[in-house]
Amino acid sequence: MSMQEAGVDLSTPRGDEKRRFPAFTKKQTTTATVLALLAWTVAVFDYGLFGTLLPAMQEEFGWTAPEAYAINTWIAVGTAIVCFGIGPVIDRLGRRKGMMVTVGGTAVVSGLTALIPTGLGFLSNGLLIFVRSFGGLGFSEQAVNATYMNEVYQVTEDEKKHKRPGFHYSFIQGGWPLGFLLASALALVFLPIFGWRALYLMATLPAFIIVFLISKKLKETPQFELHHRLTELEKSGKSEEAHALARSFGVEHSSTAPLKRIWEPELRRNTIVFSLAWILNFFGIAIFSVLGTSVLANAKGVELSTAFWLLIVINLLAYFGYVFHGWIGDKIGRKRTIIGGWIISGLSFAVMLSPLVESSFLIILTYGTGLFFLVGPYAAIQYYMAECYPVSCRATGLSFIGAMSQPGTIIGGALFTIVATAAGTGAAALWVGALGTLLSGFMMMGAKHVDAVMREESPHDIPA
Repeated sequence: MSMQEAGVDLSTPRGDEKRRFPAFTKKQTTTATVLALLAWTVAVFDYGLFGTLLPAMQEEFGWTAPEAYAINTWIAVGTAIVCFGIGPVIDRLGRRKGMMVTVGGTAVVSGLTALIPTGLGFLSNGLLIFVRSFGGLGFSEQAVNATYMNEVYQVTEDEKKHKRPGFHYSFIQGGWPLGFLLASALALVFLPIFGWRALYLMATLPAFIIVFLISKKLKETPQFELHHRLTELEKSGKSEEAHALARSFGVEHSSTAPLKRIWEPELRRNTIVFSLAWILNFFGIAIFSVLGTSVLANAKGVELSTAFWLLIVINLLAYFGYVFHGWIGDKIGRKRTIIGGWIISGLSFAVMLSPLVESSFLIILTYGTGLFFLVGPYAAIQYYMAECYPVSCRATGLSFIGAMSQPGTIIGGALFTIVATAAGTGAAALWVGALGTLLSGFMMMGAKHVDAVMREESPHDIPA
């Protein structure tokens, strides 16, 4: 019987017995990588549809531009509430089941969005805000991905992925621009023919298919299986047995609740720094990634159909931003990669918004560069954050910080609406989006790495 077939030995250890986590085979690792990419792409497809279709929805719902931005802000409030709650659930439910919940939730949200009636004034707006708030399930899928794949790459038999995890994870996190590219491409083709509701219906089927494949093809990580067993022992009053089992794998064990643990002294600094960095960076994400069509149309005078084409090209460039930042993060360090990328991004968007940039070529060049260095570092930061939290609170930490994107969207959206109303979309994008992105890079200078034992991982399972 192979190690993999044997599974994790969770029996009571004898004396100073030493154990290792069972390995993920190359095939299992490849399957997990592909399904994680598809899951994130489908989740982002739904998330990106709202920003991509906002101009069309604005016309049908009868909103002014500031009203549309305000609706987007209120949706961010609801999304934050959902995101804050999902992390502790995943740390108890498991990575595999967590992925099924987040992607399945995305499918339901997409379908319900297509059914919301217009013409009911406050009621229509309220229903839209309520339903789209649960898009936070899909957004939280990236936290599940980072948690799951970090643990898979630690124990995989695939030496390439074991030694260069950041590079290989970057292809998964690249589902963000792929999701937006898919949303823009389908909107370009089908929006004039079928309207925006049909596009939301299109998003439901692939999400349900992914959930089915995850249920059949993915297995739980051995790290979580150990964590789950340790939690069961604690609840049964067998604390000494739990600590003995943890020691046999060379890891630390904590009985502290996940949400409380991320605020313990050794983790508090990263929780604060990451949270503030995400808040500031999502000023830029909300404006340049989610509301890209509105920025191009209202700030640069680009026609809506042309904006779709430009965003398709720009998001293609952005995908390679993930691959680049995943690769360079393995070489020079993920922290340096994130800092440099976000500073360059803020400067690039500032140039794009200047009067000097008017032609389609220059808009694509500067906007593409900005998005390349804005979203690309998320391939590095997601994996970097997973390396900074223990198994027992990893999903909670990543989901909590990911949820901080929504206060960033809320604050950034409110500031953007105020400035856009007073001085126009271009000025708002510059002083809120570009400046926030720039400051987020400087904020990341305060983050620090956490050692393997503190992360509740066997040191021999961590790539050098």
